[in-house]
Amino acid sequence: CLDSEKKLHKFGSQWRTNDCLDCFCSKDGIDCCTTFVRPVDYDKEKCISIFNKETCTYKTVEKDDHSKECPVHGWVG
Repeated sequence: CLDSEKKLHKFGSQWRTNDCLDCFCSKDGIDCCTTFVRPVDYDKEKCISIFNKETCTYKTVEKDDHSKECPVHGWVG
């Protein structure tokens, strides 16, 4: 399988992309899916969600004080 970065992968191999996708190579081609969930139900006026590419996770914090986390009531992935 040839991925979008022009890297060749063997059939049956798995890898994680720089964009936090888990991919699998089969004789049918490449299948990828997200490895993370995204916060959708939180106070968007008071808070922001920040994506960490190293851990492939979101953190939802107050806009004025990033040390204070905000409660999240719904996620999608």
